[in-house]
This record gives sequence, C-alpha cells and structure tokens, in this order.
Amino acid sequence: MAQGKVLFYDFMVKETPIKMLCETNRTILTVNGLFPGPEIRARKGDTIYVNVTNIGSYGITIHWHGVRQIRYPWSDGPEFITQCPIPSNSSFLQKIILTEEEGTLWWHAHSDWSRATIHGPLIIMPAYGKMYPYKFDQEHTIVIAEWYTRDTKAIIDEALETGGDPDLSVAYTINGQPGDTYSCSNGSAYNKTFVRGKTYLFRIINSGMNEEMFVGIAKHNLTVVGMDGSYLKPLKTNYLMITPGQTMDVLVTANQTPGRYYMLFSPFVDTNAPSNKNVARGIFQYTGNYNHSEIPVSPVLPGSTNKSDAGNFTIQLRSLNSKEHPSKVPTKITRNITIAVSVNQQPCPANQTCTGPQGTMHSASLNNISFSAPPISILQAYYNNIYGVYNRTFPDQPPTLFDFTGNVSALGEAANVTTEVLKIDYNDEVEIRFQGTNFGAAENHPMHLHGYSFYVVGMGDGNFSETEISKYNTIDPPYVNTVGLPKNGWAAIRFKADNPGVWFMHCHLERHSSWGMDAVLIVRDGKKKHQKVRPPPKDMPPCSVSS
Repeated sequence: MAQGKVLFYDFMVKETPIKMLCETNRTILTVNGLFPGPEIRARKGDTIYVNVTNIGSYGITIHWHGVRQIRYPWSDGPEFITQCPIPSNSSFLQKIILTEEEGTLWWHAHSDWSRATIHGPLIIMPAYGKMYPYKFDQEHTIVIAEWYTRDTKAIIDEALETGGDPDLSVAYTINGQPGDTYSCSNGSAYNKTFVRGKTYLFRIINSGMNEEMFVGIAKHNLTVVGMDGSYLKPLKTNYLMITPGQTMDVLVTANQTPGRYYMLFSPFVDTNAPSNKNVARGIFQYTGNYNHSEIPVSPVLPGSTNKSDAGNFTIQLRSLNSKEHPSKVPTKITRNITIAVSVNQQPCPANQTCTGPQGTMHSASLNNISFSAPPISILQAYYNNIYGVYNRTFPDQPPTLFDFTGNVSALGEAANVTTEVLKIDYNDEVEIRFQGTNFGAAENHPMHLHGYSFYVVGMGDGNFSETEISKYNTIDPPYVNTVGLPKNGWAAIRFKADNPGVWFMHCHLERHSSWGMDAVLIVRDGKKKHQKVRPPPKDMPPCSVSS
C-alpha cells in the first residue's frame, strides 16, 4: 500500500465546566474542553500520532475504535489489556496506523466509564488520488451520546461494589445537544439547514453507553453506504438500527417540500432490564420561503421493543464487494469457536448487602467465564513473558451444552470469575459463533473485536444449528468491527488472524462489559519478521504508578 502522510494531534484530558439540563455547577471529563471531542480527519494509509496529556483526576486510556493497528497493539487503548491507564499529570504519545480502514470510525476512552464524555469522530477519507464509490454534495457528522447526572466513574464504581444496576442516563444528545424534548434544554437542538435537490452524507456514530437506537428523518429515505469504516452496497431504508460502538455512512437527498423535519433517535429496548426510554430530536430544515417557526414533521419509527424490525434492518446489509473494494471472506476455516454470551448473577459475599436481583450481584460472562481485569496489562505480560497474570485456558466451546435460548431456570447462573485468554495461531482462518442465552435479562449484545474487522456470514434466532452453515453468505457479507447478537439468537463471524498481538473482545453495552462480558484474544506471532508484534514505545504508561 502506498505510504500516506504523517499527521499530529494533541489531546488534553481535563475537567471542563458545562451547563446541561438544569445543571449549572457541573464539570465533566473532556478532551480539549469539547463534548463531543475533537474530530480527527485523515486518509486511508496515513499514520496519526496523538499526544494524550492527562490532567484529569484519575488515570485514562484512549481507544481508536475500528482501527486494526497492524502489529502495533501498544496504542490500542483498553485498560489492563494493552496498557495501564495514563496517570494524572503525564502524557502518552499514541500511534494510529491506518491500513485498510476507509469511512467513519471513532475514538473513545477505554477506562472505567469515561467514554461517556470522552469520545469523538475519526474520519478516514479515500487514499490520495482515489474517489468515494458514491456521490454527495456535503457531509455532516452526528455523534449520539448518553448524558448522566453525575460522574460516570462514581456510578460504575458504586454499582460494582454493591452488585446493583448502575444509574441510567437521563438524556440522549446529538453532537452535545439534548434537543427540545427535555426540560431546561433552552431550545438547544441539533439543527442543520439543507438545500433542496442536494445529497448529503451523514456520518452517524453511536457513542452511547448502553442503548441501541432506531434513527429516521421524517418523510426522507436513508441510503446506507458504509459501516464501521467499510463500504456497503447502497441500502435504501426509512430507518436505521445502530448499536453502541457502530458507525454508519448514510446518504440523504433533500427532495421534499421545503419545511422543517425532525431527525429522531429512539432507543431499541428488547429486554426487561432498566433502560432510558427518552428520545432525542434534531431538526432537518430546508432553505427557502416557508414558515420557519412551524413545528417540524415527526418520523414514524419502529416501536422501542420491535425486535423483528431491528433484525430485518441488520440482515439486509451487504459489503460493496467491488473491484476496488473486494470482499475476502475466509472459506477454509482452521479454527472453530463457539461462545455462549450470558448475563449472570454472582452470590453476595459474606457480611455484605448486595442490591442485585434477589440480593445477588449482577455479572456477565462469555463461555461461563466472567472476565476479571489483571493488575497489569496483559499485552505487557505476554510480550515480556511474565507469568501468573492470566490463564491460557479460555475454551473453544461452552463448558456445558444446554438449550441456550429455552427455559434455563433450573441451571445455576454463577460464572467463574477469572482472567482467561484465547490463543490463536497466526494466519488461522477463524469462525466465531456467538450464541445468546436466556439467562438474566437477555437482550441484543453488540459484540466488538479489537484489532480486526470481520465478516458477518450468518445470523438468526434461537440456537445455532449446523444446518445454518449452508445458508451462510460468503460472497458479500458486511465487514464490520461490531455486530449485534440478536436476543436469544446467534451470529457467526469470520476473519483471518493476520494481526499478531493482544486484542480485546467484549460487549459494547458498557454495563455488560463492566460485569465481565469480555475475553482476550492473543494472536501468536508468525514466523517472519513482518508477522510479529512490533516493539513497544518507550513512553508506555507505567503500571506500577497508574494501577
């Protein structure tokens, strides 16, 4: 690949005063004083250096969501997986290596729950001299986020201590604006003006913590042309379903009668777990002569519990699979892995009062292992051959086979709390089948893999059956980094293990990840020099200080 340019950015993590929804004496952790944070813009093949300086009150890490970071996991960012947090009053120069990525990605904090306010767009344009595979006149970036009434680190620290549910967000924001459905919004709303006859590219990022979203614009069709930094065959629809962690590139042509139209962001909630059922509205308005004070027209979106519409949208997505952007789906699978995805309960420790279901503690697991973060980074332990930090026994299959999506009331819900890794050989062609289970508050799980994008070759309801393999799409499946595992259903993904290193895999619903719905993949080095993990930078945050 042709060598791109080298770009430099400075990030300052700091407490910043903000006024939001009647709160007048509040600070939040931000990058460069912005919510959402600053946009990074580059081209395919560029290398980006970001000097992250932390002057906040506790350690922080930054993850470049969807960037493969070929052979360089040192800057990937998840705390205690590839690094320890950047301590207060110190800096870490992170190197972001762009290779195949093209489209909309994003960056966010990857320590405790700091990503609620520390996040921003990462826009990757075509390589120099190349063109988009579609046409548009102008582009806009939309970042959906969740707003909490108090410090999110305190929220999750307390929830993990008591075993109860963490606080819910109280609002959704669009580019930092809560919109006109909330008290004290002071008329603030995402409000853009468009010219009739022109086509606009919307780069939509769901940075929300725990809620999936239906999205629509009144009386306008949406054409999805990209997802997670990869192109799709154009899909015309009147709504989107986007999970936390996902990004979508969407074309909208302003072809309606000049007026004002609501852009609606409404949660998809297919669970009995507590959720924020508010909505967020922006305004899509035309230039021209009409009553600019008229109430905007509202779109009709699927109901908040409409699982079939959520699934019907997702299964229509197809990779572009053109000469310029071909699909390369692995077909000679050398490693088959099945992972049961569960919400669990753990017994309350002795002499402690717990506030989870029936006095237990909330928990979550993959293959009955509830992940426990070690005191130092797994990558540093692996690279330096430090023993005793993690176990190498994450199983390729659930330890017990049962009717995963049936009546599980007779089965125990406690999982093993431990630090396990799953080792994979370099260049293995891997298939992972995620299998949802009916434990606890079952729901859709957006599963995210660091270091890789993957092909979603199959998806369905109920328990996976071998008969589904013949129905796989191995021609043009979507190539993404986050897949919504249907509630009490399954999803099959494939990738070639050509990126050595330590890579985190987790549910992108933050409460589930905090409860242990995580695993770590270690892809071993290949035999050749260019197949091995690069050496670490000299300024890696020290575990002895920050942890």
